[in-house]
Amino acid sequence: MNRQRLLLIVLLLVAIVAFFATGAHEWFSLETLKTYQSDFQAMFNDSPWQVAGAFFAVYVLVTALSLPGAAILTLLGGALFGLGIGLVLVSFASAIGATLAFLISRYLLRGPIERRFPGRLAAINRGVDKDGAFYLFSLRLVPAFPFFIINLVMGLTRLKARTFYWVSQAGMLPGTLVFVNAGGQLGEIERLSDVVSPGLVASFVLLAVFPWLARRMMQAVQRRKVYQGFIRPSRFDYDLLVIGGGSAGLVSAYIGSAVKAKVALVESGAMGGDCLNTGCVPSKALIRAARAAHEIRTAERFGVTSGEPQVDFARVMGHVHQAIAGVEPHDSVERYTQLGVDVHQAHARLKTPWEVAVGGQTLSARHIVIATGARPNVPPLPGIETARVLTSENLWTLDELPERLVVLGGGAIGCELGQSFARLGSQVTLVEGGDQLLGREDSEVGEHMSHTLESEGVTVLTRALAHEITHYDGQQLHIERRGHEAGAEGEAASEHQTLNFDYLLVCVGRRANVEGLGLDALGITTEDNGTLALNRQLQTRLPNVWACGDVAGPYQLTHAGAHQAWHAAVNALFGGLKRFNVDYRFIPAVVYTQPEVARVGLSERDADEQGIAYELTRYAMSESDRAIAEDATGGFIKVLTVPGRDKILGATIVAENAGEWLGEFSLAMKHGLGLNKLLGTVHPYPTLSEAAKATAGAWKNAHKPERVLALLKRYFRWRRGA
Repeated sequence: MNRQRLLLIVLLLVAIVAFFATGAHEWFSLETLKTYQSDFQAMFNDSPWQVAGAFFAVYVLVTALSLPGAAILTLLGGALFGLGIGLVLVSFASAIGATLAFLISRYLLRGPIERRFPGRLAAINRGVDKDGAFYLFSLRLVPAFPFFIINLVMGLTRLKARTFYWVSQAGMLPGTLVFVNAGGQLGEIERLSDVVSPGLVASFVLLAVFPWLARRMMQAVQRRKVYQGFIRPSRFDYDLLVIGGGSAGLVSAYIGSAVKAKVALVESGAMGGDCLNTGCVPSKALIRAARAAHEIRTAERFGVTSGEPQVDFARVMGHVHQAIAGVEPHDSVERYTQLGVDVHQAHARLKTPWEVAVGGQTLSARHIVIATGARPNVPPLPGIETARVLTSENLWTLDELPERLVVLGGGAIGCELGQSFARLGSQVTLVEGGDQLLGREDSEVGEHMSHTLESEGVTVLTRALAHEITHYDGQQLHIERRGHEAGAEGEAASEHQTLNFDYLLVCVGRRANVEGLGLDALGITTEDNGTLALNRQLQTRLPNVWACGDVAGPYQLTHAGAHQAWHAAVNALFGGLKRFNVDYRFIPAVVYTQPEVARVGLSERDADEQGIAYELTRYAMSESDRAIAEDATGGFIKVLTVPGRDKILGATIVAENAGEWLGEFSLAMKHGLGLNKLLGTVHPYPTLSEAAKATAGAWKNAHKPERVLALLKRYFRWRRGA
């Protein structure tokens, strides 16, 4: 705590103690006011300006320090100055004093509380950003709420001070008017409750509801405006129409059918979408085959001699397609038809907010969910149109192993596929434009990944920008690499390189599939990254049109899409009763390399960028007995916690099968379980997941009660008679 804060706290404490110690609080009672009313009146008659100024200053001071007495001073203002002048003085004094209390609370308390409860305050601030003025205005209109508490609590939020001031000035005006007016009949008041009767409080409550009713009316007007020009059908074919049969779309349709809504699902391509056909399933099948080759190649470390594996790439791809075929029935037309979903295999285009052209017919629905997914982004490099380019979509048509493969992009997909093809026998060069691989992770995670891939024969080039592709006796990718040190003119030194390749595998992100849906005609807009513009309930500008999955962002992950799909379907079908904001705080993510990189919550980089204080606990997998037994000691666990507490802010695991036991941290974070709970949970031995408990033990050891342990040491020494 800095000196300024400490000095302010001391001054506030001195002022509050002095207020009560000197008996000043006794003056702020109804009895005292009525006893000395004539004296106050005489003073005002002799020196009106001085008394008015002193009254104003005392009122501001009492309110700013959150001292009792504002109600009594309001009555005095009415008694001394009358309704007109009294209302002006009290209104401005109360608003100014409240704002000072608000600023004092913000200066002293907001920082420490944000550091202690970052998640909760972030959620509250999102609500304040959207509805803060409405909340405050409603609270100010109801005298039943102690205003000094409102001042202090609002100071903990990110509400702007000027907004707090003018809303307080306006919101407190009706209550101030009642009390100032009552001050004119001071002799008839026996207790403060006589001023604010139950009926008057009820009137204020109704007045407080008015902003919300007005807002609902505005929303109705806005809804009518966005639907202007469209004719709403008098009846609908479906309750829910889902466009897209990938992971998110399938979950939305499943939920709709499970609650007995009438659901249509429209998919123009293969059921299962990217995850089944070109993403999760085939890539994991390829990764497993590549891992088998790597295990054979490195078996000698366990005393097993086998030599170089013989890779039949056609059979490897056969295994991949067999895996797709094995999962396919889960996402099939037949299964969803049995669930009661009407499946249409055709292209969909929105004609109106409620009508969709599907093939040669038009289907209507009360609500529409867009879940059209995304596709690989191919950069417009000169010469790329004639190059042999692979993406995660067409990769699975290969029937021969590329001899020389350049992977463009060092994110999760680039690292996974780059490692797999190197293990299968390709000469792989991985080109990444950023400073590290896995740019969303901490730098040591990227460094660990680079070291791992290089140890397996992959050439890793970071800070490398692709410029063009040429065709001279083959295919070449021309890149420019930025160096670490600056040149003579202060710019980073760079060098040009030419990479020969047989295939170029492009893994530089994905773009949402929004073309051909008729969205422009309906005014449905996209974000800068191409995903649909949505609110926190996954709603477009049209209240009955929703979106989920890769087309919605921000996480293009299958499980994130399923998480969104629940919200989109439930909000669409039951939004008139209750709506749910989608929560991304505990979305896990896994990079399926070996070792895997798994994370949930904040990384160090995230916390630093967001200004969130944290404490880091680290555990090396070289300490894990199971990892030692399997010669899998490369990797670590990093857990971020609130300083001085065991509350988990985030966990990163770099280890074998890390994705399989990341769920322990996800569960703990979702349900507010700290590291102490993990430490107190019995884990089977020997397992890799036992490292989670060991990490909790490392945190506990760093927070052991040294004074208590010192006392115990003395106690046991006494028991030994030493």
